[in-house]
Amino acid sequence: MVNGTSPKPPAPLGHGVPPRVRFCPSPTGNPHVGLVRTALFNWAFARHHGGTLVFRIEDTDAARDSEESYQQLLDSMRWLGFDWDEGPEIGGPHAPYRQSQRMDLYRDVAAKLQDAGHAYSCYCTTEELDARRDAARAAGKPSGYDGHCRDLTAEQKAAYEAEGRAPIVRFRMPDEAITFTDLVRGEITVQPENVPDYGIVRANGAPLYTLVNPVDDALMEITHVLRGEDLLSSTPRQIALYRALIELGVAKDVPAFGHLPYVMGEGNKKLSKRDPQASLNLYRERGFLPEGLLNYLSLLGWSIAEDRDIFSRDELVAAFDIADVNANPARFDLKKAEHVNAEHIRMLDVKDFTERCAPWLRAPFANWAPERFDAEKFAEIAPHAQTRVTVLSDITANVDFLFLEEPVEDEASWAKAMKEGSDALLTTARANLAAAGWNAEELKAAVLAAGETHGLKLGKAQAPVRVAVTGRTVGLPLFESMEILGREKTLARIDAALARLTA
Repeated sequence: MVNGTSPKPPAPLGHGVPPRVRFCPSPTGNPHVGLVRTALFNWAFARHHGGTLVFRIEDTDAARDSEESYQQLLDSMRWLGFDWDEGPEIGGPHAPYRQSQRMDLYRDVAAKLQDAGHAYSCYCTTEELDARRDAARAAGKPSGYDGHCRDLTAEQKAAYEAEGRAPIVRFRMPDEAITFTDLVRGEITVQPENVPDYGIVRANGAPLYTLVNPVDDALMEITHVLRGEDLLSSTPRQIALYRALIELGVAKDVPAFGHLPYVMGEGNKKLSKRDPQASLNLYRERGFLPEGLLNYLSLLGWSIAEDRDIFSRDELVAAFDIADVNANPARFDLKKAEHVNAEHIRMLDVKDFTERCAPWLRAPFANWAPERFDAEKFAEIAPHAQTRVTVLSDITANVDFLFLEEPVEDEASWAKAMKEGSDALLTTARANLAAAGWNAEELKAAVLAAGETHGLKLGKAQAPVRVAVTGRTVGLPLFESMEILGREKTLARIDAALARLTA
């Protein structure tokens, strides 16, 4: 249907006017990462060029839209750090910014299109359409709408209405090819047989997305439409509609279009909003930093440099150019996303890191009684934890040994660390630790000496000590952890482990 050519031209900004872009999600379900990537590229584009970001809510589907999802959208935008220049809670010269509150505008435009001959009433039933499509396919012809009702006489319309048929409204597509320059894919030409007349108003009078989306873009003077590749096939239809709207004085110009590459999930399939890994809430609940997640999502189709993956939002804005977006599908790699997020955690100052950990230090994430939490001890351990965690939710398991009465019982860790001879090693280590000064350096020396006594290197010697003290074979630096836990609790836990080994 479409053919693209390269190389891509630079993004036209037109007449020296700062660009106006829009992000227009539907409030249906939880936001997903593909939606966030679209929002990010629009936001970065607007900020890079000193333009305007319009945040618009496409909530005309009463059966699927919900107020809860609407509030989630607003909350997600705030959490991600996106600011918008026009839209909900801000207003603007083109208010309202919820389509459910703009129905009169759409009805007015639809009537103007019909009066001017750009649209017409179509009385075809679903059964008739299906039969004609089947016949077209059998004859090897395009199976789109065949224009049956394009030129009905008043008598024919009256006859259909006498049968009780309620018409939809179809837009009349031009009979010539449509060519446009996609900001990501280059020049694209679509032949008229591949873009038949299409519906813009349902039989019940409700406007369709095919009408309301371009009408809003026209009325809000959007200059650039940056959206997903899945909407590429609708672009020729919208361009034709824009040209009609310009003729009617509703639109000033046809916007530039750029179609962002698919985000692929597992199995080489497009990442669907139904895929568990697509949910924004999943990453938020796991403790991804918004700046870490956005850094990674920006890499899905764009890069700041060949040899650089980690950068700030300010650096993204300064460097972002829509002409640099790659048209090829981008694969969502969870491990890479975690790596990028971990790097952003390392970049925080310790105070900021400590504050951001707060939600994971209390119920339902924390497994200790609230009164056992010690803010001073957490402040001591935080610098060590910051170098280890990948997402903020990792903090809970890494520091719970400080706030539990006894360490967690991880049977796999116990079985791995407590080998034959571990009781003797722990007995020696316990004696050395009891006599040591209580700081990380002397604690390490005490365990090292215990290992040497039993013919073990430090790595082998500290494993039973770690499990006795923290309950796990992996965690934060052991000797710093023991120093912060304190002499009394550390020795008591080693005693408890020895009692279990010798029972």
